[in-house]
Amino acid sequence: MEVEILDAKNSKPLGKCRVQGDTSIKSLKVEVQNLKKSLTVHRQSLRLEPRGKTLKDSDTLQSLSIGAGGKIYVKDLGPQISWTGVFLAEYAGPIFVYLIFYYRPTLIYGNIAGNPMTLTAKIAAICWVGHYAKRLLETIFVHRFSHATMPLRNLFKNCSYYWAFAGYVAYHVNHPLFTEPSTAVLYAGLGGFLVSELGNFSVHILLRNLRPAGSTVRKIPFPDANPLTQLFNFVSCPNYTYEFFSWLSFSLMTTCVPALLFAAAGMYQMTMWAIGKHRNYKKEFKDYPKSRKAILPFVL
Repeated sequence: MEVEILDAKNSKPLGKCRVQGDTSIKSLKVEVQNLKKSLTVHRQSLRLEPRGKTLKDSDTLQSLSIGAGGKIYVKDLGPQISWTGVFLAEYAGPIFVYLIFYYRPTLIYGNIAGNPMTLTAKIAAICWVGHYAKRLLETIFVHRFSHATMPLRNLFKNCSYYWAFAGYVAYHVNHPLFTEPSTAVLYAGLGGFLVSELGNFSVHILLRNLRPAGSTVRKIPFPDANPLTQLFNFVSCPNYTYEFFSWLSFSLMTTCVPALLFAAAGMYQMTMWAIGKHRNYKKEFKDYPKSRKAILPFVL
């Protein structure tokens, strides 16, 4: 049988594809690419209506009640880049930017940069670099993405956010006139940061093990033997919870207002993501634990 492919933007026909009832949306995307070479499979959003919901790759034409003469609309998502590529760029940048302020203070502060770096600045630099090095390694060896690509424009948006905040925080923490907090505050913040980083990593490992390599399988995450994963008993996205606590602890450790603003901005964005994921979990799994919140135990 044949189905007609139309442009979702203007309903202009692109051509017809010869398919079977059990043809999946994923396979249909290959046929659409044959009709228009610029529409690679990752640029396509196939829909039943021009402004309709994006169809899942696993859906079949038969399951969607599409027969001979049926119509499918395709939206061009624009130039794409791999998730891995975006993450590597946005996480490597903050290391480079931060270390400019740490190792070359005279380039930033001029003649007043003669004072030696404070203990707090040294520890903060290690924590900052360690955090983003961890993210880089997780991107390469741990994370399994449900989508291969994202819009190229996200590269510039994400890099601007991370790189700009890296410079903003580094400027204040490494400033020659920076005033150190008390030893107790410094090490309390450091302890909270290290525990939160370990907790974040533990959650990422658990989530990785839920999804077999090469699949898009989704399961309800539950705590494992690692005590740091027990946060799953209270929230749907404990990785975001630990991420926020990491930067909150970093802010305490450095008593730096720009670091606190970075933590607040990150918390806002992660809350939006967590609420969306929490809603999807409840919609997809009828037996999803009702006691869980999205990101903050008992609160949100």
